[in-house]
Amino acid sequence: MLDSLLSAVAPPLPDDVRQGLRESVQLNSAGFDPWGLNLDTAERALRAARWLYERYFRVRTFGLERLPAGGRLMIVPNHSGQLPFDGLLIALALVLEARPPRLVRGMVERWFPSLPFISTLFTRCGQTVGDPENCRDLLRREQTILVFPEGVRGTGKTYWRRYELQAFGTGFIRLALQTRTPIVPVAVVGAEETYPSLYNAAWLARLIKVPYVPVTPFFPLLGPLGALPLPVRIDLRFGAPRLFEGDPDAPDVEVQRMVDEVKGEIARLIAEGLAERPGLQALGAVSALGAGP
Repeated sequence: MLDSLLSAVAPPLPDDVRQGLRESVQLNSAGFDPWGLNLDTAERALRAARWLYERYFRVRTFGLERLPAGGRLMIVPNHSGQLPFDGLLIALALVLEARPPRLVRGMVERWFPSLPFISTLFTRCGQTVGDPENCRDLLRREQTILVFPEGVRGTGKTYWRRYELQAFGTGFIRLALQTRTPIVPVAVVGAEETYPSLYNAAWLARLIKVPYVPVTPFFPLLGPLGALPLPVRIDLRFGAPRLFEGDPDAPDVEVQRMVDEVKGEIARLIAEGLAERPGLQALGAVSALGAGP
């Protein structure tokens, strides 16, 4: 019944995409990998979310041809938009438009497994807690991981700080050095306008044990309807892969230079995207950007 309903609203993924995904992971006899991925569940979720990608957010991609044809890869975008649509849309881009398709393994916050039902679904779709050991093992199996170095600092911004990059951690660079993994900087442009936060209800966030609770012009005023994201077009701009060389245990000051290079490239890609979309008030947003920490 569920498959019939899904087929009616979301067509199956192309055969070459399905085959490429199945060749990219190793599953046990029960259909799971060591991190809980179930490819059948992941395919259903991708099909269901495809409408958001193609119709609701009308995603445009730039620079996907820069991705290498195979091998391990670390995708490093800016984090934005209150709700994690940015990661979902990047994952869909690499499945639907990259050739060969890549199944993206998103690194989620440590509090995420405490969410009932949703955490189980995300795990079966290939997402896992962003523990360094998980990341290393996935990369050693030639997987593609998605890392947001800003963490919740990026998604929890109020609207007037949109596109202002927050502090990046250094762990992603050390991991890339240790595993010799190319890093692909990505700019997400448009997501900041999907859920414009005017205020963070920190007291409520502490009460329900989540990182933040945004208050927007529509939420909680309009109830559940106000929680829907606005249908803003979202652009994904992929930079050229960067393979860094060095000691993964080097002092922070040495690693920070590499972090700043990635952060600066993301800032440049954001500014490039905003300049092409004056409706997003690019001038004010670009003035807040900085290539440094």
